[in-house]
Amino acid sequence: MRDRSLVLKEFESNKEFFEKTIYPNIEKYRKGDMTITVVDQNGNIVSNAKIKVKQIQHDFRFGANLFMLDELETEEKNCLYKDYFKNVFNMATLPFYWNAIEEIRGQQRYAKDSYRFYRRPPIDLCIEYCEKNGIEPREHGLAYDQTYPLWLKGAPIDIVKVELERRFREISERYASKIRTIEVTNEMYWGEGVTDFYTHPSFLEWVYKTADKYFPNNQLTINEGTGEAWLYECKCVAPYYAYTEATKLKGARVDAMGMQFHMFYSREEELEKSKKLYNPVHLYNQMNLYSNLVDYLQITEITIPAYSNDPLDEEIQAKLIEYLYTVWFSHPKMEQIIYWNMIDGYAYIHNPNKVPEKIRESQGNMTIGENIYYGGLLRFDMTQKPAYRILDELINKRWRTNLDITTTNGKADLRGFYGEYEITVAANGKTTTKAVHLSSKKQNNFEIVI
Repeated sequence: MRDRSLVLKEFESNKEFFEKTIYPNIEKYRKGDMTITVVDQNGNIVSNAKIKVKQIQHDFRFGANLFMLDELETEEKNCLYKDYFKNVFNMATLPFYWNAIEEIRGQQRYAKDSYRFYRRPPIDLCIEYCEKNGIEPREHGLAYDQTYPLWLKGAPIDIVKVELERRFREISERYASKIRTIEVTNEMYWGEGVTDFYTHPSFLEWVYKTADKYFPNNQLTINEGTGEAWLYECKCVAPYYAYTEATKLKGARVDAMGMQFHMFYSREEELEKSKKLYNPVHLYNQMNLYSNLVDYLQITEITIPAYSNDPLDEEIQAKLIEYLYTVWFSHPKMEQIIYWNMIDGYAYIHNPNKVPEKIRESQGNMTIGENIYYGGLLRFDMTQKPAYRILDELINKRWRTNLDITTTNGKADLRGFYGEYEITVAANGKTTTKAVHLSSKKQNNFEIVI
């Protein structure tokens, strides 16, 4: 068997690009300056105050899908899943698939106590978990035709519009105030869909303008698959660029472009695709291309294969994730990076003829569906892979600011990653703590009275 470490070649041969572009951009775009002034109760400057700076949340969003929330076969695994998720991620993709939410017309599964549907936990259950743990929920698949309910199959376009608008209205009423990112469309380059509407020339204009009507204060995101997002190098031939641009030119609002990164390729195909998909210069150029159209970019779905539980395969998976996240995190318009399946053995199974409970029986079978890629961050037994540990290292240590400083003439200056902080000041026998937000959108001068 060939040496799989060859897939690292494109990253490792572009170290100069990392040194001159990637690392400086992280410093420039992901961090900001903060000034802390310490005064006493009378407003007098306090010198030599001891300050502990602790970052407790990122402004940047790192996440994964939350499809296995309380879906695992034991309570122990469910508890571990929830702990591992909140330890690393501050964003969760929620399964708003229409065929799972309204399998039978008029019988929605939003409520926490709804009947179980594999890989589709009820939205209210997901919202509850997110709110409890300071995680931002993300809507996925508002008008994703491949997941329309079968009771809509073959319906005339005017009927599809009526039902879609009803769905938009219901979701808006329940969740518009709780979910910022609304992913309106996804994977337009499928073949045959459930309805004829999604191939109609008016589809994108209609769904984005209708989404704007019901989600005027939310971010509207468009999303596309790996090949369409990354393999076309100029706007003249990039179909994703073209249809997004056309939608905006028709007056529809599209705020962000989502770019999937599922490496669903064999080992041999992965090596060939690595010439582009694991090339940091190419990746950066693609982000530059799409940043001409929208205010924000998002990496919406990521699967990096390990192909096995062999230690070397797992280490290469982790190294690829480290390189990729570093490149994506460095781009000024990137705001979210979302891994897909956190655990091996529970990935999507390509068999539409099986009902959810039958598909559930295949969990842990690493020879079928997307399980074959071993693309999770945890093994099926819930032990951590190197992939999980590298994300923990990046998000909770390397890209997080925690330090101790002392005021000079009552002031302390520092540079940190944007986000929420807890500032603890000790001076004159007193201690006080204050929550502050280091933001890219304002001057960050904070006065603390002790």
